[in-house]
Amino acid sequence: MTAATVAKAIHYPSGDGKPVAESYAHVYAIFVTLEILRQYLAGQQATVLANQFLYYAQAFPKLRVAPDVMVIFGVAPGGRDSYKIWEEGQVPAVIFEMTSAQTRQKDQQQKKQIYEAIGVQEYWLFDPKGEWLHPPLLGYQLVGNRYSAISDNTSQVLQLRLVPNGPLIDFYRLDNGEKLLTPEELAQAREQERLEKERERLEKERERQLRLELIEKLRARGIDPDAL
Repeated sequence: MTAATVAKAIHYPSGDGKPVAESYAHVYAIFVTLEILRQYLAGQQATVLANQFLYYAQAFPKLRVAPDVMVIFGVAPGGRDSYKIWEEGQVPAVIFEMTSAQTRQKDQQQKKQIYEAIGVQEYWLFDPKGEWLHPPLLGYQLVGNRYSAISDNTSQVLQLRLVPNGPLIDFYRLDNGEKLLTPEELAQAREQERLEKERERLEKERERQLRLELIEKLRARGIDPDAL
């Protein structure tokens, strides 16, 4: 049996049957962060994945982690069942973990060491319930081959400023200060835009009706409106 055949025979599971996260607050924070960053990076050669296995050592399927959210640049957009670094050719650039009192030790030690070792440029811990992180957001950036704390909550990789806001992270663009909308805010903005367009349409229709009524009144008095 060749090495290639052995490699193909190795199974890399896409899941382990465990819950996505330990609470609704954590699932919500993961989903919203995923969608905000996915929309932000739309059209770029990048992908954003959530709660999927990250395999970092070929032929060793047990060497894996499941980041809550990870951003990878230089790869085709779209989802994957799992992410294998040796197949894609890119290490995730940014990883978010929605941490808790239960997972804090693993997040601050084991996962941090793995992400540091494989070269993840930024690692963010967010505590959506405010159970142990005060303030609830902590970021690390890779300096050399070691992590150093980010003091201003700015992601240079993403070119975003991160602001904890209750159970969610707010993201602001560094170039213009614009806030990236959550899916709910985006839906509200689209609905507001729709209502505004409908208001403008009705206003134009009202003006048209008034103009027609005026023309009819002028003609009724023997006045040619086209001659005015």
